[in-house]
Amino acid sequence: MPRNTVARIDTSALRHNYRLACRLASPARAMAVIKADGYGHGIAEVARALEGEAPKFAVACIEEALAIREAGIRHPVVLLQGMHSSDDVAICAREGFEVVLHSDYQLDWLMHATQVPAFWLKVNTGMNRLGFAPAMLADAMARLKEYMVMQNLVGFVTHFACADDVASNFTDDQTGVFTEAVADWPLLAKSASNSAAHFLPGQPMFDWSRPGIMLYGASPMLEKTGPELGLEPAMSLEAPLIAVRLLKPGQSVGYGCSWTAERETRMGIVAIGYGDGYPRHAGSGTPAWVAGSRIRLIGRVSMDMLAVDLTDAPAACPGDTVELWGRHVSVDEVARHAGTIAYELLTGVTARVPRFYDSPGDRAG
Repeated sequence: MPRNTVARIDTSALRHNYRLACRLASPARAMAVIKADGYGHGIAEVARALEGEAPKFAVACIEEALAIREAGIRHPVVLLQGMHSSDDVAICAREGFEVVLHSDYQLDWLMHATQVPAFWLKVNTGMNRLGFAPAMLADAMARLKEYMVMQNLVGFVTHFACADDVASNFTDDQTGVFTEAVADWPLLAKSASNSAAHFLPGQPMFDWSRPGIMLYGASPMLEKTGPELGLEPAMSLEAPLIAVRLLKPGQSVGYGCSWTAERETRMGIVAIGYGDGYPRHAGSGTPAWVAGSRIRLIGRVSMDMLAVDLTDAPAACPGDTVELWGRHVSVDEVARHAGTIAYELLTGVTARVPRFYDSPGDRAG
């Protein structure tokens, strides 16, 4: 019998979070970003859960877009990283993918293509990773006209660098640069807002927003958790309590003896570790939940196990289910204790952890 270390996915939470994104983005429409295997939730299952809600999906690369097609879903899919080979042009045209182009060499691929997919142009407004500089946008548009593919151009995208920080003015700066850069083409669509931008008061949403991490119930904002923003966690990471023992004062637990009991402590061992994607750097004090009570980790996380202090859960016993993150413990809290972000935790849950999908019914709103 397999161990009961699982990730339970609530698809109604996905729909709740997507609907919240739509309300915050309105009158813009929202394309659901389901890259990185649906942020660790399973790209096919996430796409199916949102198939009746989202008019368009967005992914990073063509492999992810093809996985959506293999799931039987024919929605438009935006490839945010564009095409990596000239051979991808025909595939994207055939499959109805919309590609984001960010470099001259990608424009050249269109010139030689017999079939041209729908595409967007990326504008670099300050993130400085990918995109055409605003001063070069007119040249790119002239080339597209020369190649006679302007009819396939959907619009323009950019990406915000600091939208998670309400104290930063950089998002306003980027918004201004983007607005000015695309002003000569008012009839083309525009997309700029990531998850964080949905929570910035007064932020222009243009035509399409791109909610990602918020769909999964984690916070895109600094110093906030998902529940504090009205989001519902879509993943509950659970593992069984497999042993309970009493530690005497002065006894340690785990590698390196990094935690030592100062008093008599009821300790539990949980069957999950960094081999499952639980963060190794989640130190003593990181919260978990069992038997109706919040508890805390003690000692180092090992590959297959971790230790918890059961002082505040006196009824907990072997066989009980421990929630590592989910409805009782926010993944954002765990990420802070581990010195990382929820994105990394959710996408890092390994294939050793089976995903189970449950939809107890759509929530109002």
